[in-house]
Formats: sequence, structure tokens, C-alpha cells
Amino acid sequence: MEVLLWLLLCYAKYAAATKMKIVEEPNSFGLNNPFLSQTNKLHPRTEPSPVSGPSHLFRLAGKCFSFVESTYKYEFCPFHNITQHEQTYRWNAYSGILGIWQEWEITNNTFSGMWMREGDTCGAKTRQTKVLLVCGSSNKLDEVSEPSTCVYSMTFKTPLVCHPHSLLVYPTLNEALRRRWDETEQSLYDELITEQGYRKLLGDIFQEAGYLKKFMENESGVKQNQNQSKVFESLEQCSTAHTELSGEIKRLQDILDKHGISYDKNGSVKESVNPVGLNTHTARSGTDHLRGDTGDREGR
Repeated sequence: MEVLLWLLLCYAKYAAATKMKIVEEPNSFGLNNPFLSQTNKLHPRTEPSPVSGPSHLFRLAGKCFSFVESTYKYEFCPFHNITQHEQTYRWNAYSGILGIWQEWEITNNTFSGMWMREGDTCGAKTRQTKVLLVCGSSNKLDEVSEPSTCVYSMTFKTPLVCHPHSLLVYPTLNEALRRRWDETEQSLYDELITEQGYRKLLGDIFQEAGYLKKFMENESGVKQNQNQSKVFESLEQCSTAHTELSGEIKRLQDILDKHGISYDKNGSVKESVNPVGLNTHTARSGTDHLRGDTGDREGR
């Protein structure tokens, strides 16, 4: 008995004098680790956009809906984000963000889907998901696919969109924006604006309402509108631009005429008989010795 007490005293002294080493497991030790919340492993790149669109869909905010396919669990939180979780016990099981709520997709002036962008990185771009809204007897997420790399498509069924007018854009706008839409429709009817101009003005209305993002960037990080063709908002603008281009074409044609260079009506330059500034020999052998050519040829 005395020996046992002596051993216990020795151990107590040793433990007090020695700092114990604590081994920490990785924080991603298995998806189903009961001591770790999945959300703690997710790091969003940006904040979600404000809740917008049909007011009857606002009741979905703050809720999440799950769908399991194969070994993955998808979780859709309307107006917040959408995530993917691997359902395995691997120490490094994947858990990531497939997109954060950004804007609506509007087709034929109707809300057709929700765009979740700025998800986790995927090579040189970020993951994004389009969630299509369709009529269903209950709120349910299903039909997950990946049409292109790191771009996902999902279907969310809900009775909130079963009414034929439930996703119309016009009724959700305030009075000022409705008035602008009415004026835009009238201008199109009176042929004061083109179809392109009509779509551009509607896009401006949707942006001001908060349904579309004002600046979108493509996968290369370049704003999409920078490389798009110019859009004319009215027939007057189109006519003015046409007059300016016609004058420029006439000016270039005069320069060609001055130098004796003939051309087709479509603007293609023909071979000249004797252009001004070339001697007779150059004109005869124009195919061998072009203007601005040094005349050097390999083998000469």
C-alpha cells in the first residue's frame, strides 16, 4: 500500500513538471464529424445580394433545402447560397460553395431562374449555379447537372410559382419603373427605338430594380460589355451612324480614285492598270513587285 502511494506521488510530481503534448486532428476530419459544423469549413468570397423579385418568394429566405445524389449532398438556401458536401468518412471529404446569390435570370420579361455566382475557385474561374424555378406540390430541390465545367444547373420545385402570373417582372416594379416600361413599350410601338434599344432600356430598368447586376465579368475577368457590338437605342441614332460611315467610305474611295486604284462596289481593291506613282515596269509586273515591297526575293 505504501509503495502504491509513493508511485502516485511520483507521477503527480512528474505530471506537474511536464507540459503535456496535445495532438490536434485536421478540422476537415470526415464530413460527418459530429464535433464540426459543415458551415465552419466554408469560406464565402462575397456577400449575397439583397433579397429581390416576387414578394411571395421572400418567405423562402432563411430556409435551406437538401438533395442527395450519389455520394454528394446539395443544399440550396434561396437568396443566400448553394453548397455541395461529399457524403463519405474520408479525412478530406469535399465540402464547398457552388455559388452565392447574385441576380435573377429574366426570360421574356419573366423571372426564370436564380443565379448563384462567385463560388469556390475552379481553375482560373469560380463555380456558379443557375437554379430554375418550376411548379411543384412542395418545396423540393432536385435534378442537379453540370452542363459545363464548374457551371451547374439545378431545379427547384415549389407551389409558389404555379400561378401563371407568379413570376412576371412588371407587377414587382415600383410605379416609376412601371411608367418607364410603359414609355419604352410605346416607343417601340411607334418605331422610335429598335429591338436592341428596347432590350437595352428594359435591362436598365431591371438593373435599377436590383434584379440584374450592373457589371458582369466573363471568365477572363473582362467586362462583357466591352467587346460587344454597339447597340443603337433609336432609329435616329442608327441613321446618324449610317450617314457617318457612308461619308467615311466615300472619303476612302476618293483617295483610291486619286491614286488610280480601282475597286469593286463591295470595297475590294482591284489590280490597277497604271497607278499614279508607279513606273511602267512596276505596273506591268505588279504581281511580282508590290508597292512598299523591297523587291528582295529568296534565291535572287
